[in-house]
Amino acid sequence: MRARIKQVASGRFGVTAAYLNSADKIQIKMAQGAKPGEGGQLMATKVYPWIARTRHSTAGVGLISPPPHHDIYSIEDLKQLIFDVKRANPSARVHVKLVSQSGIGAVAAGVTKAKADVVLVSGHDGGTGASPLNSLKHAGTPWEIGLAETQQTLMLNGMRDRVVVQVDGQMKTGRDVIIGALLGAEEYGFATAPLVVSGCILMRVCHLDTCPVGVATQNPELRKRFTGKPEFVVNFFEFLAQEVREYLSELGFRSLEELIGHNELLDVDRAVEHWKADGLDLSPIFEGPAFDDDEPRTNRVEQDHELEKHFDQELIRLSSAALENGEPVVIELPIRNTERAVGTMLGHEVTVRHGENGLPNGTIEVRLTGTAGQSFGAFMPAGIRLRLEGDSNDYVGKGLCGGEIVVRPHRNSVFPAERNVIAGNVIGYGATQGSMFLRGIVGERFLVRNSGATAVVEGVGDHALEYMTGGLAVILGGTGRNLGAGMSGGTAYIHDLRPERVNADSLANGELELLPLGSADVAILTDLLTRHRDETDSTVAARMLENMDDTVARFTKVLPRDYAAVLQTRQTAIDEGLDPDGDVTWARIMEVTGG
Repeated sequence: MRARIKQVASGRFGVTAAYLNSADKIQIKMAQGAKPGEGGQLMATKVYPWIARTRHSTAGVGLISPPPHHDIYSIEDLKQLIFDVKRANPSARVHVKLVSQSGIGAVAAGVTKAKADVVLVSGHDGGTGASPLNSLKHAGTPWEIGLAETQQTLMLNGMRDRVVVQVDGQMKTGRDVIIGALLGAEEYGFATAPLVVSGCILMRVCHLDTCPVGVATQNPELRKRFTGKPEFVVNFFEFLAQEVREYLSELGFRSLEELIGHNELLDVDRAVEHWKADGLDLSPIFEGPAFDDDEPRTNRVEQDHELEKHFDQELIRLSSAALENGEPVVIELPIRNTERAVGTMLGHEVTVRHGENGLPNGTIEVRLTGTAGQSFGAFMPAGIRLRLEGDSNDYVGKGLCGGEIVVRPHRNSVFPAERNVIAGNVIGYGATQGSMFLRGIVGERFLVRNSGATAVVEGVGDHALEYMTGGLAVILGGTGRNLGAGMSGGTAYIHDLRPERVNADSLANGELELLPLGSADVAILTDLLTRHRDETDSTVAARMLENMDDTVARFTKVLPRDYAAVLQTRQTAIDEGLDPDGDVTWARIMEVTGG
């Protein structure tokens, strides 16, 4: 469904081309004010069938979000995600949500250089009622401090006019808006207050699915208790706007725009004179360095995202027959590693014109030769097939949502592919659908948070299959350490698996099972090996297919226990003629998973 603003968080649940193109603003959530530095967890009891469909997961199987974005370990990585998201929806404004803390100014400056359209400063008072108590009490700082530092740093570096500054963190009144404006914010976020207006009574049991007033729950019986109406929220904001007008009148300003950044109007005397703040000097926070009157205090120019220079502009032009009439096209081009997010803007055009399901597989076939830059095939929908003869950088297939990616070495390469790197780190992060065939080794964090894509590769680094919730992985070579950490769904077939490389806690707790292949698994593996051989000319796959009996004996199936139990329960319900998403099946799922 369409929304004005949608988030791209670390879990990437349901972040597809269609999701990104059904919003006017896309917010990259770097952290949350109420629990900075922490991930999230959705318990199995709250993953109802309709939630599972939205998140591209399995009903009744718990979901874990990583604490960090695994494609962001530097400001350059964040710039790359901004680049990717902007190509996935060129008309959307890209926001970056930061937490108010010491040093936020430097980060905000980096985000602005990375070409974010909006920087959001989130204070410690807001956030979900599911936040841990120690985080609510001890993490983060007030939005006022973070906002003041952000405004000062951007002005000192001559970048304030390039970005919109937004603030949130349990703002409740018109006075909060005025203070935010005086400290430099142009936009203001409200969440807790409108929730209370709608009926929330702050029970702080959002994570337990027991909300007594039906606000933060998926339980149909509890949702019947919800009494909120849109008119309540409209009424609240009308009174809020009236209060803002009254304050503006008292201060002698005609509009909020005129007020922004005039921190000299803030009166802090009463706060400093309070005995608790005796001797405290607040002037560096509220006054900051002296600025020339001509120094911009608000956003005045738009970021230049250089969309017209993107590699996909040529692909879009050459694909016109497919985009307009659905006719198959084949494109052959060279590529360099400066070309990033190849296929993403083309995927945007496919999604906008043909909807969530895209085009039939392989309608647009792009054959490239050379080295691809980062995010090759990111957020690519069905209908596009990228064939790369060469190698690629990090983030291949990030957010893949139906497209096909084939990467193989140059045909005249003399190096054994199975012993050399073909692509970088974080391959297939957050993929929901589609396929990847990679002839060679890839780096760390392969298929983190995969929830539906199928991938074949000839070796992986550390932390593969982390937080995976669905899909299928076939690894024909060695693995690094810590495989399957937080894996709650999906299936993996791994050749010559060393059990000590699997996440120890998951094995000890029985969350992951290491199994021999059954007859159905053999059929799936044979099909994927055949496709891998045919798509990439893989000598490894060819050798394995020559003696499948020996090959099968050397493969191990990695399967999450609860995921297997839920799939079996759903299949039993189908065999009995029951609705796999019905109440009877749900009760059985809760029984087998201990929910």
